[in-house]
Amino acid sequence: MSQSANKEPAEPPLDLGRNLRACLRCRLLKSFSQFYENGCENCPFVTPHDRDRINDCITNNFTGMISVMDPKGSWATRWSRLGKFVPGCYALTVYEELPEEILNILDDHNIPYTRPSNLQ
Repeated sequence: MSQSANKEPAEPPLDLGRNLRACLRCRLLKSFSQFYENGCENCPFVTPHDRDRINDCITNNFTGMISVMDPKGSWATRWSRLGKFVPGCYALTVYEELPEEILNILDDHNIPYTRPSNLQ
């Protein structure tokens, strides 16, 4: 059994329509209300019940979706750079970057962040 199989999976999106949002760091997909209630399972700085922080860290500006069951065992998750995250549904591409304030928090806590390649 792989190490990722021990990780608790993220809650699946409850709405696959226009209310779907992606985390700007890890690209996890959930509705705004799910982010509000539970935060982001991969990103400890996206805290539940902090509407301003959540708005800074999620977007509806993304394309594609991939469902990840075994992040370490799948070539698709390695190719998508999702191998270190919990099982769940992820956007393939996001079209926004985290705000400078959040980037500073990541830097202060040594949390890795890869800028979206479409913005470089």
